[in-house]
Amino acid sequence: MSENLDRLAAEGVAVWLDDLSRERLAGGELADLIREQRVVGITSNPTIFAKAIRSGTRYHAQVGDLARRGVQVGEAVRALTAFDVRWACDVLRPVYEATDGVDGRVSLEVDPRVAHDTAATIAEARALWWLVDRPNLFVKIPATRPGLEAISTALAEGISINVTLIFSLDRYDQVLRAFLDGMTQARAAGHDLTSIASVASFFVSRVDTEVDSRLDKIGTPEARALRGRAAIANARLAYQHFEQATASDQWQTLAAAGMRPQRPLWASTGVKDPSYSDTRYVDELVAPRVVNTMPEHTLRAVADHGRIHGDTIHDTYAASQQLLDDLEAAGVSYDDVVRVLEDEGISKFTASGNELFEQLDAELHTERPAA
Repeated sequence: MSENLDRLAAEGVAVWLDDLSRERLAGGELADLIREQRVVGITSNPTIFAKAIRSGTRYHAQVGDLARRGVQVGEAVRALTAFDVRWACDVLRPVYEATDGVDGRVSLEVDPRVAHDTAATIAEARALWWLVDRPNLFVKIPATRPGLEAISTALAEGISINVTLIFSLDRYDQVLRAFLDGMTQARAAGHDLTSIASVASFFVSRVDTEVDSRLDKIGTPEARALRGRAAIANARLAYQHFEQATASDQWQTLAAAGMRPQRPLWASTGVKDPSYSDTRYVDELVAPRVVNTMPEHTLRAVADHGRIHGDTIHDTYAASQQLLDDLEAAGVSYDDVVRVLEDEGISKFTASGNELFEQLDAELHTERPAA
């Protein structure tokens, strides 16, 4: 076990893996990471599944059976992904039990094609919750405007939700309100609040990619001095918003009734600029009650040479806000950056889903010998 990962866990950061495949499950890799690298959860998305199906051989038999049954591509995707997620839920079930349901979670995303349709997103969330049928599942719903109502409705029905694709502080505030609205409705409906969980996935590295590109175009010494600082400042301020929400009367009332906190989850924590430290989005975002979901190369980098030296979020709020103010003064509009990132996020999300559906549709129509 890595001392760095031990320190991270001791500071209250849950280490999740941002990768899932049948190869990883069948080969025992996920179990090894749980045992050796403090992994206590896992996330997935259409891009991950498309890569897994394209590169793995363990899907062929099931795809063949689905093809012979004449299953349409939408249901085939649900069948394949639910199979893997159910398996991962079972592998992580001991963690779920040991942490009283806090961790041991596995996320499965709704169909990307319905991201702008509230009713369809709710229907998809219900279907995935029923199909996987594991208490440690998270259904992932993107934080689009139509998604906010779907998040509240799903939580109100007792479905645990991972809210994804959050870039802006304003949108995060809306997500927090949607969470509280959903939990208030769940309580009114008589649900056991302790059985419902949620995380809010706040994206990190993509913010630096977009902001740094704009700073490079400005090109002044003052602009260049601001490179690589926006993403961490934005995430730190998100944690401040989380703390403010937990102090509200509504939150405290629901917490007294058994509500679990909707933890901030740092997503997109793989470093994209090679000039930056490859562990910076872990080292600089340490605080209690957060999740950091990492690609495996980031996880292993943190284990090897991460710099975990206690809480790196508290006492940074004023400096983080000043950094955003300095960016505005330099000519980088925060509102425009997060708007572009959300639009691109949904576009990439949809494109990845389309790739998965097209790839599987081709597999389903591949001629096979009779069984």
